[in-house]
Amino acid sequence: MKKGRKKLLLGSSLILLMTMAMPIIAFAAEKEKYVPKMYSSFWALIPPVVAIVLALITKEVYSSLFVGIVIGAIFWANGSFEKTVLHVFNDGIVGSLTDAYNMGIIIFLVILGIMVCMMNMAGGSAAFGKWAKTHIKSRVGAQLATILLGVLIFIDDYFNCLTVGSVMRPVTDSHKVSRAKLAYLIDATAAPVCIIAPISSWAAAVSGFVPGEDGFQVFIRAIPYNFYALLTIVMMVSLTLMKADFGPMKVHEINAMHGDIYTTPDRPYATAEEEIVTGKGGVIDLVLPVVVLIISCTIGMIYTGGFFSGTSFVDSFSNADASVGLMIGSFFAFVITIIVYKFRKVLNFKESMSCVPEGFKAMVPAIMILTLAWTLKAMTDSLGAADYVANIVSKSAGSFMNFLPAIIFLIACFLAFATGTSWGTFGILIPIVVNVFAGHDETMMIISISACMAGAVCGDHCSPISDTTIMSSAGAQCNHINHVNTQLPYATMVAAVSCVTYIVAGFVKTAWISLPVGIVLLILTLYVIKKIDPSIHHSHADNHKEYEEASINAVETIKEMEDMKIEKELSSGKTGIDEEISKIMKK
Repeated sequence: MKKGRKKLLLGSSLILLMTMAMPIIAFAAEKEKYVPKMYSSFWALIPPVVAIVLALITKEVYSSLFVGIVIGAIFWANGSFEKTVLHVFNDGIVGSLTDAYNMGIIIFLVILGIMVCMMNMAGGSAAFGKWAKTHIKSRVGAQLATILLGVLIFIDDYFNCLTVGSVMRPVTDSHKVSRAKLAYLIDATAAPVCIIAPISSWAAAVSGFVPGEDGFQVFIRAIPYNFYALLTIVMMVSLTLMKADFGPMKVHEINAMHGDIYTTPDRPYATAEEEIVTGKGGVIDLVLPVVVLIISCTIGMIYTGGFFSGTSFVDSFSNADASVGLMIGSFFAFVITIIVYKFRKVLNFKESMSCVPEGFKAMVPAIMILTLAWTLKAMTDSLGAADYVANIVSKSAGSFMNFLPAIIFLIACFLAFATGTSWGTFGILIPIVVNVFAGHDETMMIISISACMAGAVCGDHCSPISDTTIMSSAGAQCNHINHVNTQLPYATMVAAVSCVTYIVAGFVKTAWISLPVGIVLLILTLYVIKKIDPSIHHSHADNHKEYEEASINAVETIKEMEDMKIEKELSSGKTGIDEEISKIMKK
């Protein structure tokens, strides 16, 4: 009897425990299996598109990105207020900032900002600017020097953006090159150069996305077909030598020649020049820290790839963790710079430490935009944007085989533009391309992989929410929306020519024919644009003369008005004169 009661009691207890545990199990299962209604649908691409359009219309990037984030969270939560708030902050902002890779990039940014501040305080930036004035004697020379330095620093796009910006700003400023043009040159030599450099963090990323193939060999073979990257370099050099700026960039360049390198009222870094110390340090105080930074970051990259554990140099780059490598490398460069400045007696330890908060403050705008951009990407990932695009590509792969490289290029452009990430685009599209062509048509596989890489870089290059675009603005110390608006026509033009070139490549299947066709088509397009807009011919010389003539006429008018003593015009102070000057300047 007692045994029966014990069994009954034990059975009742187990049933009670199971009943109590059921809500927990159900909750865990629900959390595990939760899929939003809009998952892997067209709606997954709406949040980034809204953010980009708002940013371009309002010229205000922070609120635009946040609106896109909120829309993505609402879609994910199916309209639930509580889930929306938690998804924005817990999964989005906090999740992005606690991600190890993202935090490594932020630390790298801060250290770079501190080192730039130290170089300014030590007088290295001012000394380099004076040296550049005597050796680089024209605007064309300043722009070509920027392009050359950008091409030489091919290790990583983040490193490229900030290093080229800090080194070349004094040079381009002294030759009245607009900050928008500097930002374009930096951005166009960041990702587009890294994606065709075998020893770079980008080569490592692409190599890891090629299942069942020798990733590094595929990357090498794809370089001649990476039309967007190669044509972007041609575009930069042609623009500079032909002096054929067009679109919003032309306005910025004309204003820069008249002394206004910013154009818009929003000048977040306009006081940076006041912090530059003159007469204290020399050119070595800028060059040496930059060289140490390059060497340290290279060592940091290969260290994370296992070089010091016996891995070959090339393989160590393929396996490198860019975030950790750049963070460690920049830290050691920072320490070495403090020691060098101390021994050279240009900065003592206390002065070096005073640059820490100043350098951090300089990078706050870039960090804020990056955090919001990463959060927006988290929203699109949670909505299955990648799966949606992958389905579209796999369904259309069977038809239009010769046009497939051009189609893949356009899809990669759109995906990278909407999500602000090129590496994510590689991960989505490259495995699909390999599955379609592997074992059937190896040449088309290489061309299509290259089209995916080129399209991803193109979208990344154009997108306002791309981390590379954001850091190019920070490196040039340029208003972010100004940078996006001015470079978009240039990038779009190269993208259009690249798309045509991929159509040619899909039929001829050789880079020796398709690449020259693309180069000729690009230069001809630029030449036609220059011919159609006659003002481009005179924008670098005649505008300055017109400006001087307008100023002389304005002064003469004022004198005439004073001599004639037109009391009506002058009764309200200088109003009449200001109106007359305004009319003349408009003409």
